[in-house]
Amino acid sequence: MEKNASQDHVLQKVWNGYSDFFNNKKQILASPPIEKLIADMFSVGRFYYYVLNITDSTLTNHHENILAMHGLKKYPLHLKEVLDLVHPDDMDFVMEAERMCLEKMLEIDGFAYQQELKSSYCFRMKTEKGNYEMFHHQAIHTLKDKEGKLLQAVNIHTNISHFTQENSYTVLISGIGNRKDFHQMHYQKGKILPQNKLTKREVEVLGYIAKGYSASQISKVLNISFYTARTHRKNILQKTESKNLLELVKKCFLWGYL
Repeated sequence: MEKNASQDHVLQKVWNGYSDFFNNKKQILASPPIEKLIADMFSVGRFYYYVLNITDSTLTNHHENILAMHGLKKYPLHLKEVLDLVHPDDMDFVMEAERMCLEKMLEIDGFAYQQELKSSYCFRMKTEKGNYEMFHHQAIHTLKDKEGKLLQAVNIHTNISHFTQENSYTVLISGIGNRKDFHQMHYQKGKILPQNKLTKREVEVLGYIAKGYSASQISKVLNISFYTARTHRKNILQKTESKNLLELVKKCFLWGYL
C-alpha cells in the first residue's frame, strides 16, 4: 500500500534516524493491558490514553475523554491528528524530547528493558475551549517483535493546567514496576530547580505521593517503616519549600520530577 503523504508527521523524522529500533512492517497487534499500565502512570487531573501502533502510527483503544477534552467529534485514527493539537511553538521541543529519549535509551542500553521504562515531558495542547493548556505526556512501550524492534506503545495525556501553565522543558525517563531508573534531561538552560536536589529514594517516594499514596501505603510498597516513609515525606516538603501536597505536585511538574 502506498504511504499516504497527508498522514506524515514530524516525529517520523526523528524515528527514521533510529530505524534499528523501530519496526516498519505492518502487523495486527493485540491490545495491551491498559488498566494495569495506567497504575504506573501519573494522572493527577483529567486524562486520556490511546494505543499507538508504531509500524504505521495508527491509534486504537482510545479513552473516551479524548473527545471532550479536545472538543473532537470523532476519535483520531492517526498520530498526526493528535500532534496537530499541539501548540505550534512547542513542536520543536516535542521533536527534540523524542530524540533525547532515544539517545538516553541508547546510552543506558535501555532498549534491552524498554518495556520497564516510561518517558514523560510537557507541552501545550488545544482544548475544547479553543485555547491551549499544559498537558503532561507519558509513554510506555508495550510490545516488541522477536528482533527487539518496537511495535506498540501506550500514551497518556493529562491536563495539568490547574497546576501550572509554565513548561520546565524537562524530559524524564523513569523506571516502572521494579526498576528504579531516573534520568532527567533539560532542553533549555537556566531553568529553576530546587536548591537541594532530591535523593533517588525521595524521588521514588515522590512518585507515590503524586499518586495519592499515604505514608502507610508507601511504607508497604517500598518495604520501609511507616516512620521512615513519613520522614521522607516531611523532608521532601522541606526541600521543595512546599506548604502542602498540592503545592508540592505543582512544583515537581515545574521542576521536571514527574
